[in-house]
Amino acid sequence: MDDLKKEGTAENPVFVLETSKLGIWTFLATEILLFGALFTIYTTFRIKDPNLFYVQHLRLNRILGFANTIILICSSLSVAIGIAAIRRGKQKVLKNALIITIILGGFFLVVKGFEYREHFLRGEFPGTNIFFSLYFIMTFIHAFHVIAGMTALTYCLIRTARGDFSAQYAVPVEISGIYWHFVDLVWIYLFPMLYLMG
Repeated sequence: MDDLKKEGTAENPVFVLETSKLGIWTFLATEILLFGALFTIYTTFRIKDPNLFYVQHLRLNRILGFANTIILICSSLSVAIGIAAIRRGKQKVLKNALIITIILGGFFLVVKGFEYREHFLRGEFPGTNIFFSLYFIMTFIHAFHVIAGMTALTYCLIRTARGDFSAQYAVPVEISGIYWHFVDLVWIYLFPMLYLMG
């Protein structure tokens, strides 16, 4: 009888995980609306002035942009490995995977910082033209999400070091992993749209 009662309560790990997943997907739906609106605005202005967008997108550093794409793809792989590991109770693998993911997130921000520096040295700032205004807005918002994801993963790393997670309970890791994959997916859209299509 007690087991039946626990099935629909916070004491049931499956119930907690599913409820948490519903919460993170609801939150991500609002994030999709945000980035969807930005993508729509970008596309609208690009249609209005395709020549400006073509010329200006050539000023972006495709090598650094591609490097950041590879970095985030690798970070998605590492966090996925960590989640798969903790589902089998392998805390050490999770710990190492989280460390790698956080470091890769840091590399992404450093590379983006070098990109921004290049633009600033050439006098390309938000407000220079509509292309660079949208470029800085979208990439800055994305970078903020990377920082938020790294913060969540660092929280998970601290708890992993304390031995809080196991095969039976790793909800914060699962939720943080979903968020990190979303952040990576946004960049997968941003990279070709900004760097390749103009």
